[in-house]
Amino acid sequence: MTDTFRTHVLDVRTGSSETVYDLTRDCEVFLREAAAGRDGLLNVFVPHATAGVAVLETGSGSDDDLLAALRDLLPADDRWRHRHGSPGHGRDHVLPALVPPHATLPVIGGRLELGTWQSVCLVDTNRDNPDRQVRLTFLG
Repeated sequence: MTDTFRTHVLDVRTGSSETVYDLTRDCEVFLREAAAGRDGLLNVFVPHATAGVAVLETGSGSDDDLLAALRDLLPADDRWRHRHGSPGHGRDHVLPALVPPHATLPVIGGRLELGTWQSVCLVDTNRDNPDRQVRLTFLG
């Protein structure tokens, strides 16, 4: 089973502000050993109730646009019934319904098969929890 299924947990520090954290390089490093040139699937999962995984272009403003859109859709105000944590924290618990906590991506010849401008990203709007884990799992 070890040859077909490999997993690794990344510890990611996202800080105290909303962020889109690029995981693509971490995924590639993991796949070099785990996939060893084989085809399969990479599952990226964040075991948190207030974070998600997105595949999007980064570095050209799209990551900031995503955070701005999330602020518009999920304002950090007192409308939320879920009220522990910093003001507006309830919106962070709604985030995974819009940005799911997982993505499953194709791996071809041991390499992540993304489009030219696509990146795998952790989306974290929760300012109360700066330490995240991301589980990478290769199924070959």
